[in-house]
Amino acid sequence: MRLTSILMASACLATPALAEDVSYTVDGESFTGYWAEAENPAGLVLIIQDWDGMTDYERQRADMLAEMGYNAFALDMFGDETPTETVDHRRAATGALYQDRARMRALIEAGIEQALSRSSVDQMVVMGYCFGGAVTLEMARSDMADMAEGYATFHGGLSTPEGQSWDGDEPPVLVLHGGADTSITMEDVAGFATELEASGNTYTIEVYSNAPHAFTVFGSDRYQERADTASWEAFSTFLSERFSG
Repeated sequence: MRLTSILMASACLATPALAEDVSYTVDGESFTGYWAEAENPAGLVLIIQDWDGMTDYERQRADMLAEMGYNAFALDMFGDETPTETVDHRRAATGALYQDRARMRALIEAGIEQALSRSSVDQMVVMGYCFGGAVTLEMARSDMADMAEGYATFHGGLSTPEGQSWDGDEPPVLVLHGGADTSITMEDVAGFATELEASGNTYTIEVYSNAPHAFTVFGSDRYQERADTASWEAFSTFLSERFSG
């Protein structure tokens, strides 16, 4: 039986030690994250949402991580009042943050504060999906980089914005990418690898053949079980390695 099927089945049969929505504020605005707590946590995973907001997808992934033995917090990058129902809404919400990197980093920091205030362990790995993958790399390039043991992005944006760069001493980065992704192309992947080679960063890139953009999203037209299973296995190994010390 494939790993994803096992994890999804276990999530149906059991629940985390604690799982709940978390309301918090940033500069007077209301946000809602999700906390899933493991029985005996081996580490903490921060989940950064896709461009459609903090949804049940992130909750499901957090629950899966808690069942694997990790505390997990899915943070909210948009806020309760930001509409995400349409593609135009999502483009507006993500575009606003791409244009305001200081706010993007402030929202990451607020999510970290919520996660650490609840977690009995503070060793952390950060992961993100699509837009959340780009945000994950934003943190990796920031002065918050050393707060995490590593960074993982699933079919996420890879470009480095003007004025930013990689220093070479950031924690390891794991990129999990679909070979048939037309939103973030193989040329983008090659460019990212070239950039990190030049800076001397530790990184791993896995490419899954014929997998489109958003290949991990359960129930979507783009979901590909083979690539989802393989990428989750790679991420699980990454977690074990990063938390082993």
